[in-house]
Amino acid sequence: MSGRAPPGTRANYKHFLAIPTRWNDNDAYGHVNNAVYYQFFDTLVNRFLIDNGVLDVARSPVIAFVAETQCRFFREITYPSIVHAALRVTHIGRSSCRYEIALFA
Repeated sequence: MSGRAPPGTRANYKHFLAIPTRWNDNDAYGHVNNAVYYQFFDTLVNRFLIDNGVLDVARSPVIAFVAETQCRFFREITYPSIVHAALRVTHIGRSSCRYEIALFA
């Protein structure tokens, strides 16, 4: 046993966004490049904030910073596919919050 937590299931998440992969998301090895996963995360979180009236990109005086990230890979994503990005809020503090995100192919 590796002690590694198993991947979450869709039932563990409340908010979802379907994101299509693009041809240029692939790297030389034929799968979505590692950096693109973080683009999926940013897209999901910002869309969540916009859809819930928390963020107005054009007029908001408040901006967000990512202070810490972690990413565990369980299986690669390839083009073409639809990524089902899932989000849950796990902590809300006075000046910060924590999201957990999962990507389902």
